[in-house]
Amino acid sequence: MKKLFTTLVAAAVCLLFCAGAVQAKEAAVPVKIGCLFDLQGPAGHIGTPSKLVAEMLAERLNKAGGINGRPIQLVMGDTESNPGKAVIEAKRLVENEQVDAIIGPTRTDSGMAIINYIEKMGIPTVGCIGGTPVVVPVRKWMFKSPQKSVTAVERICQYLQKKAIKKIAVITATDKFGQEGEEALKALTGKYGITIVAQEKFEVSDVDMTVQLTKIKSTDAQALVCWTIGPPGSLVAKNVKQLGFTIPLIQCHGLPDPKYLELAGDAAEGNIMPATKLMVASQLPDSDPQKKLLLEYTNLYENVGKIGKITTHGGYAWDALMLVTDAMKKAGTDKEKVRDAIEKTKGYVGVSGIYNMTPEDHCGLGVDSMVMITVKGGKFTLLE
Repeated sequence: MKKLFTTLVAAAVCLLFCAGAVQAKEAAVPVKIGCLFDLQGPAGHIGTPSKLVAEMLAERLNKAGGINGRPIQLVMGDTESNPGKAVIEAKRLVENEQVDAIIGPTRTDSGMAIINYIEKMGIPTVGCIGGTPVVVPVRKWMFKSPQKSVTAVERICQYLQKKAIKKIAVITATDKFGQEGEEALKALTGKYGITIVAQEKFEVSDVDMTVQLTKIKSTDAQALVCWTIGPPGSLVAKNVKQLGFTIPLIQCHGLPDPKYLELAGDAAEGNIMPATKLMVASQLPDSDPQKKLLLEYTNLYENVGKIGKITTHGGYAWDALMLVTDAMKKAGTDKEKVRDAIEKTKGYVGVSGIYNMTPEDHCGLGVDSMVMITVKGGKFTLLE
């Protein structure tokens, strides 16, 4: 009997040891999260800081225990500012790398290019895309961390109404992002008693917009709204200055970025745009629920990570990764459960705003997540 007891105890110890070994092995298996960022091409200045922020955050999360004890492994995919390349990289991440979720891409065109594949494969994806079409209509597997374009347009309209500006001119890029801005402006301005008195377009490859802007200058517009991202926005600002415009230039939410200040130079002075609170974090009242995180993020970005000057796009990458990892901490890595957990996000205080997702809203940010800023003395300054 004693011998049997000893044998049973030994067997139990062995089973416990084996179970512990299996658990330890499972804990060591990384959670793979794919990252689709434009590291080359016209949007390289957007994708590069996004990549660096994602890496910085992943390292921080791993030091704190990762996802329920499992380390986070980021798998990068360079979309090269090309929608076709975005599809190729999305397939590589899903089929070859077998990622558990994806953050990115960073452009509307790329987001729309991959969306059918993401839906077909059932991969929880949080885009870092400013455009609205990736989440309107709502798709099951696609979310996004930046505000919708329509949200930014509404914030602009609120500002114009407050300033009693009733007539505006609009100049937009011909790409999907520009088209979306144009449509949103047409849809929302009337609601605020604002009339569009002139409308012009340009190709994102254009190097001069003076012809279109000369036509606009001859109108009675009280403000000019431009809808584009990247270098074309700075070209518009320079042309506006060259032509001696006296009305304010209002840019979109995709341009509050050090690169814009660099490319536009003194032509950026006085420009107005909607932005996340990140760009003016130190100017916020202490009562703002985001301020503590924003100042911490700024320190990590500029001093610890030494990534450079703050950009809104880095904040989008931070929020996208946090939305995914928070969902995984609650739901594990089962893709369906992760998707459901992202959709149930409530009250997450992020860099870009306070997120409240619903089955009807896969962005979760309202107009109150944006402020209006201006360029003063070569720096972004809180306007309201």
